[in-house]
Amino acid sequence: MSMARIYRPGRTATQSGVAKAKLWILEFAPATPRQIDPLMGWTGSGDMRAQVRLSFANKEEAVAYAERNGLTYQI
Repeated sequence: MSMARIYRPGRTATQSGVAKAKLWILEFAPATPRQIDPLMGWTGSGDMRAQVRLSFANKEEAVAYAERNGLTYQI
């Protein structure tokens, strides 16, 4: 079972409008820890879900998506 995090991001210090401040975000928790590449020193992961970030208009839509897909979620 996958773990997801649902949150509403705060505005940045340079943001004066409310363009993306009203959206709710669903992100998947990493299934495997990041690994350091021995040659270049970059960090990477084979977990493709860590790159997925879904936006929703309100919290109820995000929760409904998580429940419909059998995800354990944290708000």
